[in-house]
Amino acid sequence: MEAAARLRDRLAPHVRELPGIPVVLDPVDYAWDPHRKYLERYGGLGARALWLGMNPGPWGMAQTGVPFGAVNRVRGFLGITGEVRQPELVHPRRPIQGFACERVEVSGDRLWGTVEAVCKRPEVFFAEHLILNYCPLVWQAESGANLTPDKLPREVVGPVLEACDAHLVEVLQILRPSIVIGVGAWAERRARLACEPHLPGIRVARLLHPSPASPAANRGWAEAATETLRTLSHPLPPGW
Repeated sequence: MEAAARLRDRLAPHVRELPGIPVVLDPVDYAWDPHRKYLERYGGLGARALWLGMNPGPWGMAQTGVPFGAVNRVRGFLGITGEVRQPELVHPRRPIQGFACERVEVSGDRLWGTVEAVCKRPEVFFAEHLILNYCPLVWQAESGANLTPDKLPREVVGPVLEACDAHLVEVLQILRPSIVIGVGAWAERRARLACEPHLPGIRVARLLHPSPASPAANRGWAEAATETLRTLSHPLPPGW
């Protein structure tokens, strides 16, 4: 919890309008209430596998403050709601409506839907797994399109990555998982860059990203993900 607050405060100077990037958001700031509830409720249950996403999507964590946080899954499966304040900068095509948002984030719906289908109850999942995002910031173009950190110029994203790297190392030192599973290639690479010099004993692996832009995910993300986790010896625990 304290680590998340420190990263939020460290990134605050970067939450501002930039040339060609009119909106930068930090859901950990304006959606701190549900983010805090997620960490308090599920962050200390002893997970040995840490899943690491890239950064928030506009209809998921940007609305709820929860990683891959499709509103329907956060409210229904995770049992979390809370205050989502209106940030100063909002793109008119990407309104921040919090838990009133009716758009469904496909990635989060797929991910948490699969977890729910197998584990049944969140406590079953979080006893062995935890999901966090590497970076909490959202960047949006003039059109409202989501700009992912891997596509941003170094002068924009460099200081943010430094802060997120340090935060990830701190989180890993607290949680001491046996494996970090990057959700997608970029998150896997950031995990390796953090682990190899500081925590070489932690294994790093990759999980297919559930994005609808991925043909492989569209062919059957749930099956692919559960098989990968089984191969890594960290399967989704079956609930009852």
